[in-house]
Amino acid sequence: MAGKKAKPPKKPGSEDAGGFSRFFGDLANKTSQAAGRASAFMIAAGVVLVWAITGPLFQYSDTWQLVINTGTTIVTFLMVFLIQNSQNRDSAAIQVKLDELIRVSSAQNSFVGIEHLTDDELEEIRDKCERRAEAEKAGEESVKRAGKKAEEAADRASA
Repeated sequence: MAGKKAKPPKKPGSEDAGGFSRFFGDLANKTSQAAGRASAFMIAAGVVLVWAITGPLFQYSDTWQLVINTGTTIVTFLMVFLIQNSQNRDSAAIQVKLDELIRVSSAQNSFVGIEHLTDDELEEIRDKCERRAEAEKAGEESVKRAGKKAEEAADRASA
């Protein structure tokens, strides 16, 4: 068995890590990257242009209209899931990175994992953080004013 890679362990509650979940993740990534390119936009614009040009040929029939409506609906429907999957993974990766930065810095480790709280709990934490930031800012301004006064007093004393 030398030279064979060991399969990564399965996450509890997830599909087979090497199966459909991995396939869908890879497909979502590649599709999102491809859909965001200028060439994808040009292809889509070209399809719409060809459709519009063929309007007179088909006398702007209901079938002619149905073709573009059905095509755009299907593409939109599928892209919603692919883009959401990519955003979910990106968000999870960013969250892990932020948690690690919090863990190794002087920031409060109590913030690790707060993304699992309710909206009300997050709003309460945000309000507390804003109040602390305002208090720190007021304290810094007070220190600056005191420093300026001390500097002016020293200048007057030495003059």
